[in-house]
Amino acid sequence: MQVIDTLSELRLARKGLSGTIGLVPTMGALHAGHYALMEQARGENDQVIATIFINPLQFAPTEDLSTYPRDLPNDLKLLESAGVDLVFTPTPAIMYPADFQTAVEVSRIAQGLEGGQRPGHFRGVTTVVSKLFNLTQPDRAYFGQKDAQQVAVIRRMVYDLNFPLEVVVCPTVRAEDGLALSSRNAYLTSEQRQAAPVLYRAMRSAGDAYDQGERDPNRLRAILEAIVEAEPLADLEYASITNAQTLAELQQPTDQAMLLSMAVRIGRARLIDNLLLPLSLNDRSGLSIALANPEYQ
Repeated sequence: MQVIDTLSELRLARKGLSGTIGLVPTMGALHAGHYALMEQARGENDQVIATIFINPLQFAPTEDLSTYPRDLPNDLKLLESAGVDLVFTPTPAIMYPADFQTAVEVSRIAQGLEGGQRPGHFRGVTTVVSKLFNLTQPDRAYFGQKDAQQVAVIRRMVYDLNFPLEVVVCPTVRAEDGLALSSRNAYLTSEQRQAAPVLYRAMRSAGDAYDQGERDPNRLRAILEAIVEAEPLADLEYASITNAQTLAELQQPTDQAMLLSMAVRIGRARLIDNLLLPLSLNDRSGLSIALANPEYQ
């Protein structure tokens, strides 16, 4: 496994890779969810590139850039065990040299949910991801469903800007109690960790109501809110029910695929999670159509 951190090394190494290329962009602090992305990429491509870069452009001044979990030695061990061929670990100065002035921005689909709570976040995401796509020239790029809006935004960017690659979305990897794996879970104390599965519990309760015939998004939203608000350690930022492809907030009953999305603060940790309805869409076979693939809009 090659580990490189300069653009010249990356360009040279990329020329030496043959066959199909799978890219897995990460911010490090890797866990089993990332490993699942690497495995998927390994199984579908001849070569796999992973990137580790904590992107300052997607953090607001009040967010946790300086304290975001970092563990490069363990990250590299995990990547090697997953069969990754090349790891790119640039610094901010490499990615954003002095007087950097260019940004890539997706408009409508990036405005609600996380985009509404974190202004400028997705502009930072699409700028860095577009740079990584240009630098690595992958055939496929792998992202997790846990960041469903991010998947939708990146797919829109790829479609609009004609990037010659496929965006592959993989199911959320969860702990046994339902908590979605996330690098920020490291912020949770033992007591807070016990409270954290409330997000999944709330979404599954709404999913059960959906399976029993409930189609009113306002009633489903009320289920999400009531369960989270009953947890003393949880502070609900939003509970959203949107059209799964357009991410437009739903107000009227519908049989269209829905995306349940939540953001909850528990102590220092800001946890996000989502679930697709009907629940059968959450397996890999349903994700590609359900999560804002522009071909289906």
